[in-house]
Amino acid sequence: MTTFLPGRRQLIAAAALAACAFTGAHAQGDWPRGQTVKLIVPFTAGSGTDIVARLVAERLGPALGTSVIIDNKPGAGGTLGAAQVAKAPADGYTLLVHSAGHLVNPSIYPNLSYDTLKDFAGVTPMASLPNMLVVAPNRFADVKDLVAQVKAKPGGFNYGSAGNGSATHMNAEVFRLAAGVQAQHVPFRGTPEAMTEVMGGRIDWFFAPMVSALPLVKDGKLKALAVGTGKRSGVMPQLPTTVEAGVPGSEYLFWVGLFAPAKTPKPVVDRLQAEVAKIMAAPDLKERLDKLGAEPFTMPSAQFDKFIVDETAKAQQVVKAAGIKVD
Repeated sequence: MTTFLPGRRQLIAAAALAACAFTGAHAQGDWPRGQTVKLIVPFTAGSGTDIVARLVAERLGPALGTSVIIDNKPGAGGTLGAAQVAKAPADGYTLLVHSAGHLVNPSIYPNLSYDTLKDFAGVTPMASLPNMLVVAPNRFADVKDLVAQVKAKPGGFNYGSAGNGSATHMNAEVFRLAAGVQAQHVPFRGTPEAMTEVMGGRIDWFFAPMVSALPLVKDGKLKALAVGTGKRSGVMPQLPTTVEAGVPGSEYLFWVGLFAPAKTPKPVVDRLQAEVAKIMAAPDLKERLDKLGAEPFTMPSAQFDKFIVDETAKAQQVVKAAGIKVD
């Protein structure tokens, strides 16, 4: 039998490969190694998604032992910021905080530069945020009045959103379809801009995240008619759901979640999921969320990935039924 002994070059190559493997594993285990972690928020500052992102970021930094910053990249229904993260290195330093609207975009933007299901790894949802159906203070008496007026003048009213395909848009479409009314959709760059137009009377109604709209409602600058979720909010228990207000089938779940580029190492995704779950479970943070009308909403990464697939299918059905297209 002939025995072949490795030559010097083969030994050097093998040692180099082993060193690279060790270095990669070591670096991954040391993540984030003091490097800044950036959370891309594809909506304007002050939006519901942005508010949740900032609450998490201020605690995620100390938990990871590094700086965590927010970078707002609004525009095109949240697709501009999402595209930036999809193309970012999968090293855990550039992440996406997006809403339920992220799963709508594949159905309304035919030429996306990324694949929503293939180019992202779901880390975890973070919070659910009831949307409030808000109007100008003297615009409508209640939900029944709104529906009656709009039915009496089809196409003569409009409703705002934080962008095509955003969660605020989807909530409005689910409500509109359930109520059987016709109105003009007017998309904005974000929630603050849409609320400003509602207060000015130029937009008739808007499903605003409670975390954003609550201060304006309390100040009397906006009037809340109902919440879009399936149950009442503990912050404003006197406010009915849209279903209770007479529009069955109009409930909608608005959530905000954390995503990473698809090939981000599993240990990094698992670390992020674990830290965010701890943050959202903290009693003092839950108290802060309660005051904003939001609730902690987390799940394991694998479960979140399945949730994303299921919710994307549901979103496609709404888009088709409502005839949603990019304006």
